[in-house]
Amino acid sequence: MNVEGTFAAGEVVAVHGQPDGKEFARGLVNFDADELVRLRGAKSHEIEARLGYRGVDEVIHRDNLVVL
Repeated sequence: MNVEGTFAAGEVVAVHGQPDGKEFARGLVNFDADELVRLRGAKSHEIEARLGYRGVDEVIHRDNLVVL
């Protein structure tokens, strides 16, 4: 997972596919850009250890995702 740009939790972000890089979805993100960099590769049970607080289990919940 790559994180590009700066954004805050609750903002709408574009989701790009691998390896073509084309945007395929947009959604409301649950973490800011810096937090996502720290969470890269983590399992859900590791969120609290990496961030210092217990967040939600998903970067973008499916109820807040629109596939283009």
